[in-house]
Amino acid sequence: MAKLTKKQKTVAELDNEKLYTVDEAIATLRAHKAKFDETVELAMNLGVDPRHADQMVRGMVSLPSGTGKDVKVAVFARGENADKATAAGADKVGAEDLMEDMQNGNLDYDRVIATPDMMGVVGRLGKVLGPKGLMPNPKLGTVTPNVEQAVKDAKGGQVEFRVEKMGIIHSGIGKLSFDDAALKANFEALTQAIVKAKPTGAKGKYVQKVSLTSTMGPGLKVDLSEVEGA
Repeated sequence: MAKLTKKQKTVAELDNEKLYTVDEAIATLRAHKAKFDETVELAMNLGVDPRHADQMVRGMVSLPSGTGKDVKVAVFARGENADKATAAGADKVGAEDLMEDMQNGNLDYDRVIATPDMMGVVGRLGKVLGPKGLMPNPKLGTVTPNVEQAVKDAKGGQVEFRVEKMGIIHSGIGKLSFDDAALKANFEALTQAIVKAKPTGAKGKYVQKVSLTSTMGPGLKVDLSEVEGA
């Protein structure tokens, strides 16, 4: 049997049943940090079954401290809107040419945005973008005439959250290099957005479990009293 490293031993010694405040969880993750700037990740277990349309949880939220990640954005737009998207910092802007590029497998984007008049083109990419969660959606603000603002939001710390089939939402809330206040502000913004997105079909207790972890760190259970409205 392979010997545990010093870090693995200290992680193994943590109490798996302890409930942490957000401040305690962040401090514990810092105490077990790796040699690179890890992402701090939130997981929320919800009392929903996303197989039912009235129990789907999905939305967008702007993290006040940003994500610490370089977000790659593609925009479907023409003319003046294309120019505005480029000026706002979009990584790729186009129309039919962008559609063909994506059909050929070039899908290295974190967000795809489109103006309403481009949805006839974008619609042909449903089978390509849909499975990756990249299909522009007016409810999420990714189908909009104001592509300039949409690009700025995506680049500035806006994240999408979506419940997985087991009723869990996973999302990064920043980097361990962020200070405590920045990580806590992002935690509060994301958890509140998820609480507010409670679907009409949710029965019983909605927020069932919250945990924080880092890329190489331990998973820590957060006391539900830390989540307003949970």
